[in-house]
Amino acid sequence: MSKYRVLIPSSVVYDLQEIVDYISDDSASTALKILDRLENRINSLKEYPERGRVVPELLNQNIIEYHEIIESPWRIIYKMVESTVFILTVIDGRRNVQDILLRKLMKKEN
Repeated sequence: MSKYRVLIPSSVVYDLQEIVDYISDDSASTALKILDRLENRINSLKEYPERGRVVPELLNQNIIEYHEIIESPWRIIYKMVESTVFILTVIDGRRNVQDILLRKLMKKEN
């Protein structure tokens, strides 16, 4: 039985769709396999979300409430509130992660 509930907002569904669309340009079957890997990794947070590390780029800004797990090269960023895990974004770790995260998190707070 799952200990935590995982919530995936429409913005994260959009993140996943962008990843699939981009990869589908080369291979639809590969895109679906990657989507499956990402969804499995997200669903794994129902059991042990504490295993994720604090996002290093945010830790540098003294922001410690956001965690991540990696499904290389993607980073799944989330926040735990009691027994709920809120997925915040799925981003490509090869990009400028600090700028992307700060921009996304600032939007959520406004």
